[in-house]
Amino acid sequence: MKHLLNLLAAIALLVWGTHLVRTGILRVFGANLRYVLARSISNRFTAALSGVGVTALVQSSTATSLIVSSFVGQGLVALPLALAVMLGADIGTSLMAVVFSFDLSWLSPLCIFVGVVLFISRPETNAGRFGRTLIGLGLMLMALKLVSASTQVLTQAPAVKALLESLGSDLLLEITVGAFLSVVSYSSLAVVLLTATLVGTSVIPSDVALGLVLGANLGSGLLAVITTARSAIEVRQVPLGNLLFKALGIVVAAPFVSLWLRHVRPYLGEPATVVVMFHLTFNVLVGLVFIGWTQVIARWVEKLLPKPEKNNASGRQHHLDPSALATPSLAISCAAREALHQADVVETMLGGMLEVIRKDDLRLAESLCKMDDTVDELYSSIKYYLTKISRESLDDQESRRWTDIISFTINMEQIGDIIERVLIDIEDKKIKPGRHFSEAGMAEITELHERLRDNLRLGMSVFLNGNVRDAQKLLEEKARFRDLEHTYARTHLGRLSANTLQSQETSSLHIDLISELKRINSHICSIAYPILDSAGALAPNRLRSPALVEKT
Repeated sequence: MKHLLNLLAAIALLVWGTHLVRTGILRVFGANLRYVLARSISNRFTAALSGVGVTALVQSSTATSLIVSSFVGQGLVALPLALAVMLGADIGTSLMAVVFSFDLSWLSPLCIFVGVVLFISRPETNAGRFGRTLIGLGLMLMALKLVSASTQVLTQAPAVKALLESLGSDLLLEITVGAFLSVVSYSSLAVVLLTATLVGTSVIPSDVALGLVLGANLGSGLLAVITTARSAIEVRQVPLGNLLFKALGIVVAAPFVSLWLRHVRPYLGEPATVVVMFHLTFNVLVGLVFIGWTQVIARWVEKLLPKPEKNNASGRQHHLDPSALATPSLAISCAAREALHQADVVETMLGGMLEVIRKDDLRLAESLCKMDDTVDELYSSIKYYLTKISRESLDDQESRRWTDIISFTINMEQIGDIIERVLIDIEDKKIKPGRHFSEAGMAEITELHERLRDNLRLGMSVFLNGNVRDAQKLLEEKARFRDLEHTYARTHLGRLSANTLQSQETSSLHIDLISELKRINSHICSIAYPILDSAGALAPNRLRSPALVEKT
């Protein structure tokens, strides 16, 4: 029992080390990896090469699949090119399996020592995150050595020998077991390395090992499909296409396993080398054969997972992609795009509010009030999505962006609530009693409303681009709007003094309305504060100096 626990602990350490390497690389180079992929996906062959490079670095074709899937979901990459990236990604992960098959146990203590020093001394920096990656690499190498030592003892047990011999009779069973292990361990690389270690210590025969390798490849495709199961259709298409590639490749390769063992094994030497080279050869041949089939497979996938018709608002594309959470920088971008959609809904509400005031349209007012529910739902969704992003994996700039998005969505949600209250007041105090604003009063409201719409659009631009000059301009608009509100309040009182009937009937509503418009403007101008604060362009406080106070 002790030796079995040692083996299970070593396998768990191998899986954990793989996880540390994958997440560490994504945290250090996440945004750059996205940039490299986006710039290099110009044709099928460069796309495949970029997939090889990125996956060799990340050590996970599943992680590459999630990144590329999010590109397709955002409409940045065509599906056939994304499938070409995945063919290269599978080659990349098999290349890393070959590298790890060599005896690199001497490197393990060095990686762990340097990694721990970097991680403890500078945990919140890229150097600390790279140290985390080195720790994972060292643990992987140590785990492979521990697996080899533990299996040598276990192979002497008769029960273990009988169990392993039962696997050699059914290729389908071997593929199933390999696929299951890949899904459970969240890493086909770990399963292939484990299989190579087991066959190298004579725990399992070579034919069983090759069946497990085929299963590990199938499991890698299944894992990406499962991970993106709740994502948008466009995001789910890439993993499904990659799974089709793997399934077709296994169907073609399975009958030739015995031929590989008979004709190729004598030239490769060590059994472990036979396993990793079979893994590499399988993925290279799948890539070469199917690189010209990307268009065909893309059409199959689009028939299996057709895109929904987007003929109404409910059919819009949602940007909060769960698969992007594995890459925090990408998840931040997804949340920002969804926040801009929330602002678009608020802008529609703001524009419709003036139409309700002008035309006394109760049906439009009811429709706009329902849109506030959409704004609230978007706020809740964005907030929940952001809470699932690991804050410790964000650098300083990404952390500020995380805060900016939260602040922006809160302001948009509060603006939506104010518009809803205004619409209810207009219905109760103007439309139902049959009252009307004076011509001068309506002109004032229209001018304030036009300024609000311009400021909202400027605020959306500031949120999107982070331009300091635009942020300063937006903040200046706050003072102008406040002065304008005071001016219009005085002119309204002047109309009351002149006994203007319409002004008297709508006096309370008019004063409340321009006050609510000023509140909306304050929320819009609040978008500028985080940008100016980050740039150091914001004063510590806005209190007047004592000298100015004495003069007044």
